[in-house]
Amino acid sequence: MTAMTPLDDLRQYASATQRNREPILEVLLQVLPPNGTVLEVASGTGEHAVFFAPRLKPRKWLPSDRNPQMRASIAAWRTYEPSDNLYPPLDLDVHAPAWPVERGMLPEGLSGFDFETSPITAIVNINMIHIAPWSACLGLMAGASRILPPNGILYLYGPFKQGGQHTSSSNAAFDESLRTSNSEWGVRDLNDVMTLAAQQHLCLIETYPMPANNLSVVFQRQ
Repeated sequence: MTAMTPLDDLRQYASATQRNREPILEVLLQVLPPNGTVLEVASGTGEHAVFFAPRLKPRKWLPSDRNPQMRASIAAWRTYEPSDNLYPPLDLDVHAPAWPVERGMLPEGLSGFDFETSPITAIVNINMIHIAPWSACLGLMAGASRILPPNGILYLYGPFKQGGQHTSSSNAAFDESLRTSNSEWGVRDLNDVMTLAAQQHLCLIETYPMPANNLSVVFQRQ
């Protein structure tokens, strides 16, 4: 749940961030390429971005979100907790046939960004595919396939079914609440996600159990 901040502060807060950011960072330090740019898709409030960026140098961190309210929050967090390797947020919709980093349509704050010297070597996506239609997962995988170089990393975090079954009663209840809110949402089965990834030349290389019955799922571009 995202809470609103005072009117003079555009930062928003997601309670789960405080709980999961340290465990996620531990995995990212193990699996991300040692350099290049990390594109965060669906950055939400921006709290992860400002936490991860300074701790993952010399990598560059490029946040994004399709929601203008979230982009305003990301920008506000970046103002409050600046890091020289954290960049302004992109307006990025995973459903788009080409993403801004492909079209060269970068915002003013990124107009001089050099993807030749700092190519996107990893994509990070936290808590999105279950709070979005399945088409968003398709778009994410297609975009990762287009953008990532060979051996590039796609990192997903969130709850997953395994073998068609929920891994906990809390995940089952969460899935039901998601589907009640929107029939196109829901906890995804890891096998379905793996199948879709393989169709886009993304191979599962590792899963990591995480707090609160979540998983870190790591794919590599073939």
